[in-house]
Parts: sequence; structure tokens; C-alpha cells
Amino acid sequence: MKSHFTFSKSQRNGIFLLIILIIVLQCVYLLAEFLPKKIIVNQELLAKYNNEIDSLKLVKLEATKPIINPFNPNYITDYKGASLGMSNEEIDRLFAFRKQNKWINSAKQFQDVTKISDSLLNEISPYFKFPDWLENSVSKPVSNYNNIPKTFAQKQDLNTATALQLQKVYGVGEALSQRIIKYRSKFKGGFISDGQLQDVYGLGPDIIENIKKEFTVKSSRSINKINLNLATVDQLVTIPYVDYDLAHDIIEQRKLRNGFKSMDELIKVKDFPINKLDIIKLYLSLD
Repeated sequence: MKSHFTFSKSQRNGIFLLIILIIVLQCVYLLAEFLPKKIIVNQELLAKYNNEIDSLKLVKLEATKPIINPFNPNYITDYKGASLGMSNEEIDRLFAFRKQNKWINSAKQFQDVTKISDSLLNEISPYFKFPDWLENSVSKPVSNYNNIPKTFAQKQDLNTATALQLQKVYGVGEALSQRIIKYRSKFKGGFISDGQLQDVYGLGPDIIENIKKEFTVKSSRSINKINLNLATVDQLVTIPYVDYDLAHDIIEQRKLRNGFKSMDELIKVKDFPINKLDIIKLYLSLD
């Protein structure tokens, strides 16, 4: 065994040189791995890919933009105006103009009143939707109805009014009149209360008031009233605007009060739709 581990001087020098050579080769290998490699780039193909990426980014950006539906600028609210990019001062000018019972009937008039910039006007004016009867006039059209308050007997029945009759009211065009009749047709016998006009899409408070000056519900359908103090959940949910959660809350409130003494006590019920109270009351009794 000793002869296998005994080397001459020349053998030892050879082994030493071999070790040095191995170390050098290892270093060269490691350095070659970390040295930056020259990459040949096809500039034309790279530009094509960059253009495609930019196009996809634009598509995604457009998809994330809020959708603006057509709207009547006369009924812009604080929130709506802010979302459109209007300043508080511009919104206040619009409100002050409307308080004078004046109407904006064109994009130019909107800019004259609010003092918005040309760039903002160009951005939002394509979404302006004025009443159907409006063409290019700049003043409020004259209604076919006079302004003298009418009695109940003088008003026309809202449940028998035709589209043409409704269109005589200021603010009601062909689209809104058809929408009113379509909503009325959902109920057998039509409306039971003038308050149901609030549920017709596109009818603002001013237009509803104009309609109520000339029309009212006269021939409403008969309603089988439900005893509020005896009604079950299943009975309550048959009433418009009352769902199961609200029905349970009404019964809980009834237990706490040992029965309702007045219909107006319903407004104390959690999440009760107060603006629908007059309609809900039509379906209830305390007897």
C-alpha cells in the first residue's frame, strides 16, 4: 500500500500542475456563466410586440372607464356633477339657475350657465339627453295646459291617460309617456297612487309634479287590505316594496310595541322605505 502513495518529485510536480489546471478551468467556467451574453434582438419584431401590448393596455383602460349613460343636464346632482368633473362653483351655478324655474335646453346654454371649460363640455355634451319635444329652442316651451291649479274633478285619470295626453305635460316626451304607460300596465287595474310615478325610470321630481298638476289616480283597483297587527310574513311580502327581511323587522317592531297604534309608526321599522309609506299604507289596515 505504501508504494501507491509514494511519489517521486516529478510525479508530485505533475499532480500539482494538474490541480492548478483543474482550478483554472473551473474559474473560467464560472466566469463564462456570469459574463453577459450578447443577445441579438429583432428590432422590427420587438416594435410589433410593443405596439400590441400598448393596444391591449388601451383596450383595458377603456374598459375600466366609468360608463356614462345619456342624462338630462337639468337634473345633475352634486354627486353626478362631481363624477363628471365639474367644480362645486359650476354645480352651484346650475342649481341657482334651476331654482329660478328656468330650463337648460342646449349644450351651449349649459356652458353659459355653469361656465365650464370647452374641453369638459366637449367631453360630456355627447351624453346630454334633452326631452324629445325639444329641438333647437332656447326657451321653455309653452305647455298646452295652463298654470291654474286644478281640482280633483278637473284632473284627468292617470290610469286612462293616453301617451299623447301625457306628452302635453312639460317635460314628458314620447319616450317618457310610453314608459309611464308600460309601467302602469304591469299592474292589473293600473296605478293605485300618484306616488307610483316615482318608480318610473327617468321621471324627475319636477316632471312628476307637472304630471300631478294635470293627472291623478281616479279609477284604482280594489285592494284586499291586510291587518297590520295580525299579518304573517308571507302576507306582508305580497305588498309592494316589502321583502322578507323587512317583513320580519315589521313583526319584530310589532312585538316590541304590543301592536301598531298608527300606520306612521312603520317608519320606526329598520330600513323601512319611508318614501313608499303612502303606497304601502294602501294595502294595510289596523282593524
